[in-house]
Amino acid sequence: MMDKFKKILNENIPNAEFLFISKRGSHAYGTNIETSDEDFFGVYIQPIEDIMGFNYIDQINDEKNDIMFLEIRKFLELLKNANPGMMEVLATPEDCVVYKHPVFDTILNQKEKFVTKQCSKTFAGYATQQIKKAKGQDKMQNWEMTRVNRKTPLDFCYIHFKEKSFPLTKYLADNNMDQLFCGLSKLPHSRDTYAMFYDIKADLLFSTKRNDAEQKINRFINKIIKFKLQGFKGIGFETSNDIRLSSIPINCPESYFIGYISYNKDGYVTHCDDYRSYQTWLKNRNEQRYIDVKGHNQKIDGKNMMHCRRLLEMAREIGSGKGINVRRENAEYLLSIRRGEVDLQTLIDNADADIQEIEQSFKNSTLPDSVSTELIDELLVSIRKKFLK
Repeated sequence: MMDKFKKILNENIPNAEFLFISKRGSHAYGTNIETSDEDFFGVYIQPIEDIMGFNYIDQINDEKNDIMFLEIRKFLELLKNANPGMMEVLATPEDCVVYKHPVFDTILNQKEKFVTKQCSKTFAGYATQQIKKAKGQDKMQNWEMTRVNRKTPLDFCYIHFKEKSFPLTKYLADNNMDQLFCGLSKLPHSRDTYAMFYDIKADLLFSTKRNDAEQKINRFINKIIKFKLQGFKGIGFETSNDIRLSSIPINCPESYFIGYISYNKDGYVTHCDDYRSYQTWLKNRNEQRYIDVKGHNQKIDGKNMMHCRRLLEMAREIGSGKGINVRRENAEYLLSIRRGEVDLQTLIDNADADIQEIEQSFKNSTLPDSVSTELIDELLVSIRKKFLK
């Protein structure tokens, strides 16, 4: 495993070296299950040439953030701000430590100095984020049932009659018309508004909505009369990202004019953005989490709520002077939250009261308000000097 990590580091930053690597997440909390991924966190130090020059890189991670490495300076900056993930690194269980350079003990030996009243805001803030994510998961799952198919510009067109408007797709279907024989002409001084014409004779000859007998009769009549076709381009195709306009002949029969339509272009652009986000979610989602949420049918992501509960508990422990406890003694209860065996909405409803209680405990604690800037500066300079000699 170390060879893999060194390869990743050296491919991105030649001559950088690790100070610390550990497992993080569920394996550190004791809440991992059979399908849990192994997540890793590391701290590295760059060569003096990179630090003094333009090659400084403060972070390396893979696409899913299963592996994240931070340069020592960024790691200390996040620690100074009481970032919960970095605070947990200071109390990593021994069985999760993959590698530790002796110089990293310079930080670990002073880990108590990083426990401050700032933890009240950061741990509670991260817990609130988990609630938002838990609810957001449901939106995506509902969409999977009703909005998996990509829409086209035609789906955002509306036809207007008097004071009412109707979806153009419904109008065409109700009147057995095919958009391929439509012609649109832009109305001057009117944004995304068009006059729509319909080539009736082209429809008679070529529409797939007509049966074979009708087509044979119409084509026989055409040999005698020679229908004049208008050459309309249609409104659009499945692969189109915009509607199509046609050149409307001056002598186009008045009976070919259908009415006026509008195209909600902004709505289509928003749909495309949402669709791309959905596809990214489908690609990156944790399949087991999705199955779990569907299984307990509470329409709230149990894993997010498990982390919410864990963060609130850790904040309460820090505020009461018990320090940072990463490995959770109540791991089985937390897993029951993930499985949806607990009413998740009740956890959400109680979260505000928990946060107020935590804030009060921090106010009454003897913890320092924040980490000393001088401490961070001394640690960074000391580590660089020791390591780089």
